[in-house]
Amino acid sequence: MKQLVFILGIVICSLSSCKKDMNQKSNAGEQLSEELITISPISHGTFVMEYEGMVVYVDPVGGANTFKNYKPPAIILVTDIHGDHLNIETLQAVSKEYTRIVAPVAVIDKLPDSLKEKSSTLVNFQSKGYTFGKVTMDVEAIPMYNLREEALDFHPKNRGNGYVVTLANERIYISGDTEDILEMRQLQSIDKAFVCMNLPWTMTVERAADAVLTFNPKVVYPYHYKGNDGLSDVGKFKEIINSGNKDIAVRLLNWYSNR
Repeated sequence: MKQLVFILGIVICSLSSCKKDMNQKSNAGEQLSEELITISPISHGTFVMEYEGMVVYVDPVGGANTFKNYKPPAIILVTDIHGDHLNIETLQAVSKEYTRIVAPVAVIDKLPDSLKEKSSTLVNFQSKGYTFGKVTMDVEAIPMYNLREEALDFHPKNRGNGYVVTLANERIYISGDTEDILEMRQLQSIDKAFVCMNLPWTMTVERAADAVLTFNPKVVYPYHYKGNDGLSDVGKFKEIINSGNKDIAVRLLNWYSNR
């Protein structure tokens, strides 16, 4: 019943009082339009996707001003509890009455009641569909966790979510904070992949590239690549991918400069 109310609410919203908000022009930062989906990197693990009015924020942090030139989100995906993925003040600032927050249990447990009311819990391997206007987006929660013994406490198994989003007939993988786990390597039919690579929190460039060559997406975007020693060498990541499989396109976007 709650899901039905949400769907009806956002459809009504899109036709009336929310129309002005959702028609704001999104013109800030770098945007990459491939086919019908527009991708706008914000910083580190944060980005915005849009398709025919369906606006999706991934791990929005940085406060309201960071998103002042972007359309408000219909859906917000949150991967984990750490501050570079979960910021309650930002969620409160960017959410509208029709916004749905999709997150693992550990994240939703930390939200105030006002945000819990508009939240949808996904556990690993669970999937749900979300509708805004005429657009439906399917979201599947994918495991994200560490493998190295010294890193196991950073991201324990079953706490956070990676996601596979199906939008505009494309399957889009969002890794969240993870190493090159079996569940990543077994992904199939991925059109776009956002893959992390930073130590000590996630994995090396080499391990990320090896995983990508295994699950073979059409396009891969290295993101979330700032670690304790600065930025990971995404140029090297691109070289490894290009040498291993020239059919995988590597897109290097501006995640950190001037931010």
